Amino acid sequence: MSGSRIYMDWNATAPLLAEAREAFLSALDQVGNPSSVHGEGRATRALVESARRDVAALCGAQAASVTFTSGATEAANMVLTPDFRMGRTPLRIAKLYASAIEHPAIREGGRFARENVCEVPVTAAGVVDCAVLETLLASHDRQAGLPMVAVMLANNESGIVQPIAEVAAIVRAHGGLLVVDAVQAAGRLPLSIEALGADFLIVSSHKIGGPKGAGALIARGEVMMPSALIRGGGQEKGHRSGTENAPALAGFGAAARVAAGNIDGRMAAVAALRDRLEAEMQSSAPDVVIHGRDIARIGNTTFFTLPGLKAETGQIAFDLEGVALSAGSACSSGKVGQSHVLTAMGYDPRQGALRISIGEATTEAEIERCGAVFAKVAARRRSTGQAA
Repeated sequence: MSGSRIYMDWNATAPLLAEAREAFLSALDQVGNPSSVHGEGRATRALVESARRDVAALCGAQAASVTFTSGATEAANMVLTPDFRMGRTPLRIAKLYASAIEHPAIREGGRFARENVCEVPVTAAGVVDCAVLETLLASHDRQAGLPMVAVMLANNESGIVQPIAEVAAIVRAHGGLLVVDAVQAAGRLPLSIEALGADFLIVSSHKIGGPKGAGALIARGEVMMPSALIRGGGQEKGHRSGTENAPALAGFGAAARVAAGNIDGRMAAVAALRDRLEAEMQSSAPDVVIHGRDIARIGNTTFFTLPGLKAETGQIAFDLEGVALSAGSACSSGKVGQSHVLTAMGYDPRQGALRISIGEATTEAEIERCGAVFAKVAARRRSTGQAA
C-alpha cells in the first residue's frame, strides 16, 4: 500500500463538514436544557429550533413538521406503526407494503406484526414494480385499516432513484400513506415533500456531513402523526420524548444548510468523477457489471460486480491497497452478507457486489488512484484464474 488512505464510502457515512463540527463544538458550551424556561434554556432551545428550520428547508417542508430523533432507524421505527392519530381521532393502519430493496430499518417493519408486512418486488432494473404495487393496493382490505407504503427515494447500495411521484399517485388513489426514506437522496437530489407526494420523509445527519446520532422524521403536516415510540417528558410536541441532543442537532442543521446549496451543480461535478471512474473500470475489466448504469442514479454511487471475485475478497483487497469502500450496505455491525438488493433485482447474490460512494471532497487524484487499484485487483483476479 502506498500513500495515504482514500475514503470512498460516503453512503455509509459522510465525512464531518467543517461547518457541522464548528456548530457542534459551539453548542457544547450551551449549558441549558432546551426545555427550561430560563435564559440558558432558551438559548439552547434557539439552537434546536434553528436546526429544525434548516432541516425543514432541505426537505421543502415546514419546520413545525420536523420531529428530531436519534437517527434514521429510530425515525423509521417511529413512523412504521399501525397506530396513528388524525388530530385526536385514532387512525388504524392495517398493513405495510415495503419495496424489496428498502434499508433493513424499513424492511424489518417497525411496529407492524410480521404478517402485516408485504414485500413489493422491483424490476430487473432495480426500480419498484408499480404495476404490482397497484395490484396489491387494489386488493387491500380497507375495512381493516389504511395501507402504508414505504419506498426509498435513492437506494443506499445501488444509488438507483425510484419513481416516487408515480408511487405517490398510486398510493393516493388507494387512500394510503407514503413513507419515503430520503437518507441517501438528501443533499444529492432536490427534495420537496410536497412535490414528491410523500406523507413522511426520513433523513439522517451523518449521511450529509453532520454528526452521528441525529435524524428526523418530516411530516407533510401536523394533523396526522404516528403514536409516540418513546414516551416520557413530552419533548418534540409529545412525538418523541427525551431531552434533545442540542450539539448534534446544531451540527445537523449546519450540514443541512450546506447540503441544500447548489445541489445540481455540486452533484454534476461529483457525477463527472463517478463516470470517469466507471469508464476506467470498464477499460480495465470489460466484464465488470455496473448495476443500474443505464437508469437514473444519484451521481455519487457505483455498485459493481467483478465476475469471479467475491465481494468480501474484493473489499479486503481494496482495503489493503488503502481504499475504503463497502460490500453493499454498512448497516449490519460490520457483517458482510448476501445483498438483498441484488437478490431483488434477480442477480445471484452469492458473489455479491462492491459499492464505491464519493462526495464533494473527492479529488481527481483519488479517482485516478482508485481506478489504478481497481485495475490491480482485476488483474490479480485474472492471474489467479478467478475470472468467469
